[in-house]
Amino acid sequence: MNHESITSVARQFNVSTRTIRYYEELGLIIPNRSKGQRVFSSKEKTRLSLILRGKKYGFQLHEIKEMIQLFDQDPSGVRQLEATIQYGNHKVEEVEERIEELQLLRSEMNGWLVKFNDELIKRKGES
Repeated sequence: MNHESITSVARQFNVSTRTIRYYEELGLIIPNRSKGQRVFSSKEKTRLSLILRGKKYGFQLHEIKEMIQLFDQDPSGVRQLEATIQYGNHKVEEVEERIEELQLLRSEMNGWLVKFNDELIKRKGES
């Protein structure tokens, strides 16, 4: 079985060793120890990958932890998938709301830019 050090895993996932230690403190990952050093199996690296993907998509760490724990409780993955779908649907709704807010903001900004441009033309014409 291939085991890697925390430094190697941090480099591989482009995160700090402190981030990995924090995820360990929260119980999201549980690396083995060898001679007092953390060693990461493929299982822990897979968990870290899932954590980082969850963070990328805006999931909270407690949500990610719940999804990981559900898989430990139900190796079939059914409960984990159900929770992931529920959280995912909620996250998509949040993204859609944010897109609408950003489109409105863009529209407002473009309106102001048109007004500012018109004012600039008017003032330059008065010179």
